[in-house]
Amino acid sequence: MVCPPAVIIHGLADARLALSWRRPVTLLSAPAAGLYAGCLWWQALIAAAETDGPAFLDCADAPGRAVEALRLGLRGVVLNCEPLLFEAVAGIARAQGAVLLANAPPALDLASHDAARRLEAWLLA
Repeated sequence: MVCPPAVIIHGLADARLALSWRRPVTLLSAPAAGLYAGCLWWQALIAAAETDGPAFLDCADAPGRAVEALRLGLRGVVLNCEPLLFEAVAGIARAQGAVLLANAPPALDLASHDAARRLEAWLLA
């Protein structure tokens, strides 16, 4: 799957900043955010951001959390686990019309120094 440039967001302000450029963008949670922030947090954040573009919750190596995210109706999940478990979760994702990635795409982390200043160039690249 080819996605627009990805931006790691940490909250609603980051999502709004990424979306404010009115450019195609992929919203991505921080690594392993599905484990510490949870699926409901991501679902609420994406709903509040009012976007229908690609958005991926990173569930690290936790297939149970990835399945939880899919059952909640999330359309994008990152899961980096053993191939047999990945394929089982991928089947669930396909059945629901969701996208499961084995690795997060390269992304600009909005928590990094000067990221807000570099955002426009990142989205235009």
